[in-house]
Amino acid sequence: MADIEAGTVVVTDSDSSRRSQDDTATLIPNSGNLEGSSHRATKTTRFKDDDEVVEITLDVQRDSVAIQDVRAVDDSGSAHSGGFDGLSLVSPSSSRGGKLLSKLRQVTNGLKLTNASKKVPHTPAPKTVRKRYDRSKSTAAVALKGMQFVTAKVGNDGWTAVEKRFNHLQVDGMLLRSRFGKCIGMDGSDDFAMQMFDSLARKRGIVKQVLTKEELKEFWEQLSDQGFDNRLQTFFDMVDKNADGRITAEEVKEIIALSASANKLSKIKERADEYTALIMEELDPQNLGYIELEDLEALLLQSPSEAVARSMTTHSSKLSKALSMKLAPSKDTSPLRHYWQEFAYFLEENWKRIWVVTLWLSICIALFIWKFIQYRNRAVFHIMSYCVATAKGAAETLKFNMALVLLPVCRNTITWIRSKTKVGAVVPFNDNINFHKVIAAGVAVSVALHAGAHLACDFPLLLHASDAKYEPMKPFFGATRPPNYWWFVKGTAGWTGIIMVVLMSIAFVLAQPWFRRNKLKDTNPLKKLTGFNAFWFTHHLFVIVYALLIVHGTSLYLTKEWYKKSTWMYIAYPLFLYSCERIVRLFRSHDAVKIQKVAVYPGSVLALYMSKPPGFRYRSGQYIFINCRAVSPYEWHPFSITSAPGDNYLSVHIRTRGDWTSRLRTVFSEACRPPAEGESGLLRADLSMGVTDSNARFPKLLIDGPYGAPAQDYREYDVLLLIGLGIGATPLISIVKDVLNHIQRGGSVGGTEPDASGRAKKRPFMTKRVYFYWVTREEGSFEWFRGVMNEVAEKDKDGVIELHNHCSSVYQEGDARSALIVMLQELQHAKKGVDILSGTSVKTHFARPNWRSVFKRVAVNHESQRVGVFYCGEPVLVPQLRQLSADFTHKTNTKFEFHKENF
Repeated sequence: MADIEAGTVVVTDSDSSRRSQDDTATLIPNSGNLEGSSHRATKTTRFKDDDEVVEITLDVQRDSVAIQDVRAVDDSGSAHSGGFDGLSLVSPSSSRGGKLLSKLRQVTNGLKLTNASKKVPHTPAPKTVRKRYDRSKSTAAVALKGMQFVTAKVGNDGWTAVEKRFNHLQVDGMLLRSRFGKCIGMDGSDDFAMQMFDSLARKRGIVKQVLTKEELKEFWEQLSDQGFDNRLQTFFDMVDKNADGRITAEEVKEIIALSASANKLSKIKERADEYTALIMEELDPQNLGYIELEDLEALLLQSPSEAVARSMTTHSSKLSKALSMKLAPSKDTSPLRHYWQEFAYFLEENWKRIWVVTLWLSICIALFIWKFIQYRNRAVFHIMSYCVATAKGAAETLKFNMALVLLPVCRNTITWIRSKTKVGAVVPFNDNINFHKVIAAGVAVSVALHAGAHLACDFPLLLHASDAKYEPMKPFFGATRPPNYWWFVKGTAGWTGIIMVVLMSIAFVLAQPWFRRNKLKDTNPLKKLTGFNAFWFTHHLFVIVYALLIVHGTSLYLTKEWYKKSTWMYIAYPLFLYSCERIVRLFRSHDAVKIQKVAVYPGSVLALYMSKPPGFRYRSGQYIFINCRAVSPYEWHPFSITSAPGDNYLSVHIRTRGDWTSRLRTVFSEACRPPAEGESGLLRADLSMGVTDSNARFPKLLIDGPYGAPAQDYREYDVLLLIGLGIGATPLISIVKDVLNHIQRGGSVGGTEPDASGRAKKRPFMTKRVYFYWVTREEGSFEWFRGVMNEVAEKDKDGVIELHNHCSSVYQEGDARSALIVMLQELQHAKKGVDILSGTSVKTHFARPNWRSVFKRVAVNHESQRVGVFYCGEPVLVPQLRQLSADFTHKTNTKFEFHKENF
């Protein structure tokens, strides 16, 4: 570092491994003190290093010092031009010239740093006043957390772990430049890490592309220094590649491109020129062509506005309130208490499922015991023993489950019940498919017991029974004892039973996720026999299974009275109900919907805007099934509705995740026109103005629905916490639009919803506040619902809806890799009111949210209210959100109710 005193410059270097001694150079003042009182002056000084004297002409401004000329001084004291240009000597007179020049660079940087931090009072000269914009995030509090090279995910394990990685990565005791990022824990950002390596090496005069352990430790100590000034200087050095203390527009562009690559932001990288001009315009208003350290510091340490100060005060008071509510995790370490609390949470969360499954198991067990006892007291028991009792008990539960398994897939009936009645308060309709699977497992167990007991136990006992024991069986099996196994197999009960077992086994296997989602390797010969079509067709084999079941149930050996053959009694009503369901679906999906708009978005997302079929009514959060015969005549796939009930169209957003959706996207993409000049790079088609030859080729779509989903009951809650991951935002966007439409129609927040005539409906609209958190990995995802976000920002004057976009590909705020992106975002939003990622007025947050902080904030802001937590996305987040909902429900007076959308 350089320490400047009155007329003396002392240069010291702590790196004794590269310099044989500490050198001292004396600055001989020639035209006054360096810290002059004028705004700008030219100072001529002589710099002596041992036996050599060099005369330096300095251009001293108030905040910086630049070297204008360097002249060699001979023994007589005369100065001779050394051909100085900028900071380069054409031909240094000795080997010390390069060494002296290196020191001059350090001195110059030190002079600027010292002048910026240790100013002597003076009379300021006239200076252009820079316009500063309101950047609420660029406050001192946030700035002190920024520019961190060591974060919670990078190097937080300390030097010991870095040293351990060095020992693993080193080659002959040296660490390669390309492995520097991995060694310090900055995985996935190799280019950024190598740029850091270059800046740290440049500052120390290291030119080789490798490091010793001691040099690595020195690098590490600088990176892990938590002083803000040090972090700022390190970042500045990264950008300032020629170490002249100034950052040019070209260097700014390079670091923007580097930061964008590190954070997987391709669009920012493409617009690097535009954003470079934005930064230079803000930080270099005098068009000097460069920016300095103090400009960067001023941007980061901008004082918060009054509004921000008020919000910080409010947040502080609410945080104190939250602490008083004992939101902190309990310190009780008792295992018994912990398990009891977990059990209590489990019961509270799953009581609906528990009582339904308990009732189902109780009925199955009761039927089994009833039929078992019945055959225990019959004469046949003396020959076939417990085998026949077990087979008949299993048969009774099988009949019950074969009837019950149809009810969870009667989607229209379930939607009507949950929409028109209060049964949903005690029955978990959201788990209908899961319950269908549980019953199917019960069917498999019953089939195994029934068929196994007959084929492996009671039939062999009958074949080997004595004549005396067989005598009571003649009314059932004939006067002559069955000669062999084939007699049972060729009978009606035998062949129908075997065919049913085979068909059930095929359907059960192909319904497993591994086969239904076609996850087999391409080299597997069974791959062509799996997939959704295989699942669909084999599941419809149950039409044959039910027909055979009725025949099987009327051809019993041990039951002759018709009224005791109860199989048809069990399945008659469920079959009738399911048949009506299929007939309704057939007629309702007969006419194709008219496609109005199509857009193909980044991230392989297809948006379809369709006309509403006559009489089509739905609620936000519900879903429909879509069939495209051009892709597959039989496949129907469910998709959440993204339009609101008040819209005059019906829309869905479909992400490519499998063969069917890929083919659907391809079919529509081929018919879309390329983007026109001035439009984003999306394929799109707008048919609302009429049909032309080009768009008449669009494939026809059939829809079936709507069907009920967990999110449709959102109006029953005072506050909504909507959380969507990626394409999981689709049902939640519909809710946001519906709330916005309710506000626009003049409905009071938390009141009833008026109809078209202005009369209030009976169903109340309880929602007073909405928090929407959308987390996505790709910056292009924000284009999916850009129109909705702009509409909310424009029309929600009372701030009922609070939008939070999070881009998880960007490193969290505070990480040096995203520091420039954060600054760029603040500048763009302050100047143009537009976010650099979403292209809307909604500011994007970086990295994933701290969900505990989110729940804490909602709990503090909405005491004694019911909060509906609706989540749609990958299952990985479900346990955490469910646990937080339970924790905050018990530790605060705010009640959180968690709902998971099937995804």
